[in-house]
Amino acid sequence: MSASLLLALLPPPELSERVRAFRDWHGIRDAAAVPHITVKARSGLDDSAGEVARAVAAKQTPVRVQVGGPRLFGNGSALYLAVHSPEAVRLHLALLDALPPAQRFGSEGPQMTPHLSLALARRGVDLKALLLAAQAEFADLDAEGLTFTARTVTLMKKPGPGGFYAPVEEWPLGEGAYGEEGSTPVS
Repeated sequence: MSASLLLALLPPPELSERVRAFRDWHGIRDAAAVPHITVKARSGLDDSAGEVARAVAAKQTPVRVQVGGPRLFGNGSALYLAVHSPEAVRLHLALLDALPPAQRFGSEGPQMTPHLSLALARRGVDLKALLLAAQAEFADLDAEGLTFTARTVTLMKKPGPGGFYAPVEEWPLGEGAYGEEGSTPVS
């Protein structure tokens, strides 16, 4: 299987560190290793998607995001932090229009649920037990939430099965955040 790509919003460093520490403490090792909020899943993305994504990002405004407490998807596929962001859904729809996949995932479209994954369902992972630990660890997010503004869209790449998504490049939301070139490689 070849590499896969996705487009994401990255949370502030403090929240990323909290998520990483939670994952490390519980031995979670999966494709969501770098905390992110997916705004365009891998369907329809290939190596040529970057230019289109950059152009879409330039036409959007920065995205306001509110992160809440931990939840489980009803289908049992993941434990995540809830995300409320109509702007993230609008960005998702703009990316979906510009990068139409041959076949959409069921989670794509206006019904998209923005989220920040803590753990994916895998053999040996008890998401219900992890939910209890996450509720204790992230109780403040359930009570108050954390609001931030994402100013870039990040292209993330997973090299293949067993790998994890890592940032490759980012583009500003709105014109001019990075000057003339309009993109910044992520190291």
